[in-house]
Amino acid sequence: MGSRVVQRSKALHLRARGVTTMVRIQAVLHPRRSPSNLTEPEQICREEWEKLPKLVIGSPIGQRTFDWGMTRILLTKIPFFKEIIVSSFTCPNCSWSNTEIQSAGRIQDQGITYTLNVKSKQDMNREVVKADSATTRIPELDFEIPPYTQKGSLSTIEGLLDRAVAGLEQDQPLRNETAPEVAVKISEFIDKLKKLKEGESGFTLVIDDPSGNSFVENPFAPQTDEALSVCNYTRTPQQDAQLGIKAEDEEEEEKPINDIDSMRNEVLTFNTNCPECNAPASTNMKLVQIPHFKEVIIMATNCDDCGHRTNEVKSGGATEELGTKITLHLTDVSDMSRDLLKSETCSILIPELEFELGMAAVGGKFTTLEGLLKDIKDLIVSKNPFTCGDSSTSDRTEKLKLFGQKIDKIMAGDMDVHIVLDDPAGNSYLQNIYAPDPDPEMTTEKYTRTFEQNEDLGLNDMKTEGYQK
Repeated sequence: MGSRVVQRSKALHLRARGVTTMVRIQAVLHPRRSPSNLTEPEQICREEWEKLPKLVIGSPIGQRTFDWGMTRILLTKIPFFKEIIVSSFTCPNCSWSNTEIQSAGRIQDQGITYTLNVKSKQDMNREVVKADSATTRIPELDFEIPPYTQKGSLSTIEGLLDRAVAGLEQDQPLRNETAPEVAVKISEFIDKLKKLKEGESGFTLVIDDPSGNSFVENPFAPQTDEALSVCNYTRTPQQDAQLGIKAEDEEEEEKPINDIDSMRNEVLTFNTNCPECNAPASTNMKLVQIPHFKEVIIMATNCDDCGHRTNEVKSGGATEELGTKITLHLTDVSDMSRDLLKSETCSILIPELEFELGMAAVGGKFTTLEGLLKDIKDLIVSKNPFTCGDSSTSDRTEKLKLFGQKIDKIMAGDMDVHIVLDDPAGNSYLQNIYAPDPDPEMTTEKYTRTFEQNEDLGLNDMKTEGYQK
């Protein structure tokens, strides 16, 4: 009995359908029998089951009846975000179900914080990806869901509140018997959460994820969402330890500083992984001097397995004392060949299209103006999975298609627009083809950064004097 059951419980039936892989796990445990009432062979079977790899997120069998169940696993991509794995388990006998998500990619280089001002009932329908490592807060209620207390989930704002309410209501009958005063306070708090869900008052939702794999939908894409702010930050050593990136007691050794003169004439190479297929690849790095500007670091990655190529630009100097805002009036198709350096902190605006692209959307790039516009079109239109299939809507598809046509007109020189590069760090550059004389179609403005911009750059907490103390 025991060996037969173990063999059946280990049987996996895999069937690929496009990007969808169905994983079905059958467990031959006696129905409606609690673990304490199992016979000795059955108990051995259950112990063996607990040792199996947890391919099913949550419980591989029904929580109430221990009957057969099925888990569906789907690899999908969220627009303007990344790939995730969605798993859904259902038990047909006790109707217990569970839906969870896991990131299909790597831990990101930076953590991310989403702050959403929920003002209407429509905001409750925004899609939310909440990773295991994310902390969820509602400051108005002093409410917090710590990291690793819930499995990752793909839901909506309303779904997050429903899940929080269900978790608080779970042990209410026991509290009513053992701690009535606590039960009354929790019931009052549950009522407050339900009122928020009904949209009776606005509130702020904060999702802080050190892994960078959480996401809150922007329904106005490609336009800016005034109610949603996104902030990337550098993780602390403690957060790296929680994510398993390095041990808590690991100490970073200071490396000797290389000679700058030798680095200018040398291409450095270091090993990394391809961002598309995760295969081993190499990245070349070179320090380059841009005329009439400054030094930058250009990094290029080429994957021999999948052929993916990417390049990234980092500033080779310090953050400037003033921010820089460059405005170019496009008057001729020859403007498309201007060299352009966009740092990670630079945002892009096209006022005539009411379009704004945030600072970290396409990363640092050294390209031409035409290359930048192609990257914008690919990000918003070509690589957007919501423009086709059953996930698309006619209004959204038509809107994005029209936006792509306008970008094509700009690249062909058939549309009179202005391109604005706004970089609070002052590390972006647009070629002046009249140099060293002024460019009549381009203006460069230096401005003092706001407190919020300094906060995004991490300058408010930076101490440059007396830091030895």
